[in-house]
Amino acid sequence: MDLPPSIALIATTDSMRAILSRVETIARSDSSVLLIGETGVGKELFAEYIHRISPRSERPFVKVGLSALPHDLLESELFGHERGAFTSASSEKKGLFELAHTGSIFLDDIDDFPLALQSKLLRVLESQELMRVGGGTPISVDVRLITATKVELRQLVDSGLFRSDLYYRINVVPVTVPPLRERPGDILPLAEFFLKRYAPQRSFSFSPEARQILTGYAWPGNVREMRNVMQRVCLFAPDTVTPADLPPELRAGQSIDLAVKACHRCFVEEQMTFDEVMACLEFNLLQQALNQANGNRTQASQLLNMSPSTFRDKLKKHKLNGPE
Repeated sequence: MDLPPSIALIATTDSMRAILSRVETIARSDSSVLLIGETGVGKELFAEYIHRISPRSERPFVKVGLSALPHDLLESELFGHERGAFTSASSEKKGLFELAHTGSIFLDDIDDFPLALQSKLLRVLESQELMRVGGGTPISVDVRLITATKVELRQLVDSGLFRSDLYYRINVVPVTVPPLRERPGDILPLAEFFLKRYAPQRSFSFSPEARQILTGYAWPGNVREMRNVMQRVCLFAPDTVTPADLPPELRAGQSIDLAVKACHRCFVEEQMTFDEVMACLEFNLLQQALNQANGNRTQASQLLNMSPSTFRDKLKKHKLNGPE
């Protein structure tokens, strides 16, 4: 099946390929799926992928961000309401479960689902019937449930914040989506995918230094952060992306790496005084930055998170002119 680019899943590492293989098996069933992972890892993408390769692919796919819905409106949004059910209910309204009938519904941030409504959600899932707010007639619904959580639900169950019976009902098939920092082999393919997606008419490449920064960065915002960074790169970077074209937060972690690589002598020689260690380390940091930036002083200063004027002063102090 040809999938839209918006739900393409990049998996080059063995761990991600194993997860995708499992997901493809899961998709053929109607079992409830619980996606577990940090914010930004792509749980919504996995949910849509499961739906698009399932037997329900031609039917509705309804996405619900539970954390974005006010709790006092959540029951009406999910299960609908009858006319006159409350003051502002001037007409009847179908809920999101009804709209997802015969298809799939994705409940994101299920860990934010209010305890007071969990019993009603459980009844709907168990009976495949719902009652609109203010209604008296059960309505049959046939939906495939996919949920996602950014925390360990078992801990919420143990603390009394999540019903154990609902937990077991939605946790039929758990799938853990690893953070980007745990699959560095996917970082560059993902970056290249987003560059192609946002600037299909251009041909980008990464300099060796830029590749090192991308693969060495922890990506706390995961794939969502990667997507946003690559959008910015598409707007401002030349065809060859260098460290200077990457956001400062990505380059910030490079200073320590440069320090360790710059001068092993500073860390192992016991006879050096403190001033000698600092002078040696500073000299080698400056030299390493110049080397990495191919002599471009602006880029070299950015690698060290240093203003260009301070960088120039330090070059003069150490009598450095360019790369080795």
